[in-house]
Amino acid sequence: MNTEIDFVVAIPARYGSQRLPGKPLLPIGGVPMIVHVARRALEAGAREVVVATDDQRIVDALRGSGVGVALTRNDHASGTDRLAELATLQGWDDSRIVVNLQGDEPMAPASGIREVALALASGSCPMATLATPVLSAEELFDANCVKLVRDSVGNALYFSRAPIPWARDAFAGSRESLPAATAFLRHIGIYAYRAGFLKLLAGMTRTPLEIAESLEQLRAIEHGCPIAVAIAPEPFPAGVDTAADLARVEALLAGKDGK
Repeated sequence: MNTEIDFVVAIPARYGSQRLPGKPLLPIGGVPMIVHVARRALEAGAREVVVATDDQRIVDALRGSGVGVALTRNDHASGTDRLAELATLQGWDDSRIVVNLQGDEPMAPASGIREVALALASGSCPMATLATPVLSAEELFDANCVKLVRDSVGNALYFSRAPIPWARDAFAGSRESLPAATAFLRHIGIYAYRAGFLKLLAGMTRTPLEIAESLEQLRAIEHGCPIAVAIAPEPFPAGVDTAADLARVEALLAGKDGK
């Protein structure tokens, strides 16, 4: 894989969270989660890593981490909006490749961060993301697990919280296991775009499918902007949304450090 791809990593980190208040600062192995995420971004070989936050406590937690931090407005509706402001604050050229790494992905592998940047740089789509195979029927039918389908050249046709594609004949018999003849993909919430498109996307009106599914990436598709979908080169553990997720990541990191 081309490891010389030129890109920056931008990490949106909002202090407020309905499920986990103060989520970016929750400790994992005694270290704030946002510091773990920043370290993953640094390992990926980005030209620059910047956290965009709305809270001084997150700025303080990142001192000495080796990444940049920018205080952004506290009224942004989404991470995309926050990063669009960041792109302006940083003065990034419209052609600059920006990888949007969520602030709750402390296990994001460096290879996946590079892969999404490469997927954007090597194609013609204005936006790129990653996917990985769905491993169980439980995962497929979980509304918190976002699924996607791709066309023949690897661009996204649709993202959904529902099971897609629907294996009609197989699921008519049983929904306890995955049909062997159908490939199912789980979406990984990491994105790459040029800084110019990032600002354009933030200015687009919200769309009906985006609102219905509560999936912001559908805005790009409904506005006619294709999204390239690369397969993650190695397992990409799910991020942290709940206390159970936090415990799972703590256990994973403890196991890794103990090797």
